[in-house]
Amino acid sequence: MTTPECLTAQQIADYNRDGYIVLERQILPETIARCHEEIARFREEARGLTAHTDRIDLEDSHRPDDPRIRRIKQPHLNSPVFGDLLHSDAILAPVRDLIGANVRMRASKLNMKSARFGAPVDWHQDWAFYPHTNDDILAVGVFLDDVGPENGPLMVIPGSHRGPVYDHHADGHFAGTMSLAKSGLDVKDAVRAMAPAGSISIHHVRVVHGSDRNRSDKDRGVLFYELSAADAFPVAGSMGTFGSLEEFDAQMVCGEPTLEPRLADVPVRIPLPLPPTQGSIYEIQKQSAAKGFETVEA
Repeated sequence: MTTPECLTAQQIADYNRDGYIVLERQILPETIARCHEEIARFREEARGLTAHTDRIDLEDSHRPDDPRIRRIKQPHLNSPVFGDLLHSDAILAPVRDLIGANVRMRASKLNMKSARFGAPVDWHQDWAFYPHTNDDILAVGVFLDDVGPENGPLMVIPGSHRGPVYDHHADGHFAGTMSLAKSGLDVKDAVRAMAPAGSISIHHVRVVHGSDRNRSDKDRGVLFYELSAADAFPVAGSMGTFGSLEEFDAQMVCGEPTLEPRLADVPVRIPLPLPPTQGSIYEIQKQSAAKGFETVEA
């Protein structure tokens, strides 16, 4: 198994047309094994917790004596294993082919989707949370387990990244989720991103996507790195703002920063007013009556 130095012309065309691609067996098995060792460490850290922390988001069915993690927050900052993987060519080589040589880190997360109770993520566009001056922004998903139809795979509406930014509000507040029916979209058009452990998915910031709960007896962990072109600057009012220029430039993972934002003709809808209850996307989406997936916990 070798790591490709670049994407093929067909893969780039597929990404531009559909808003996502899947690259099979991109990450070495020994790296995936180290990732699982880190997950076990975080699971022990969750033992005894009674509430979310700045590192760990808990499942609703979590108990201190039966730890259930929904998400590990910012794993690239909290684990050298995930930080090193971020800076590897297995991740950055295809990203550079899609958004250029100057790449900035936005955020990372590890969604656990544990067997039988992994929570769903309802339909949404990442763009709704953090619009920027241009949309050369994407998320790389690292498959830490085999992903099949029953363990909550990422589902994508192909081509939806070339449409509008849809309404993600409910009851006068941003709710982080959208109704496919009200948006003129059909779940029958969704495709599942499925592949063996060690594969990666790459999806565009504007593509409509979500994932069902894990209904199988197999775990489905996916590590997401959200990356942007260096000349994509957050729009005021988005959830992607930054503190200082030094902090912003410290997020560069390759290439050079810039003081010249690139302005593109892209649709924008500001995620304001903020939801009454904030937190991870799981907590934000609870405030909407629009439920695209079954949310009952096992």
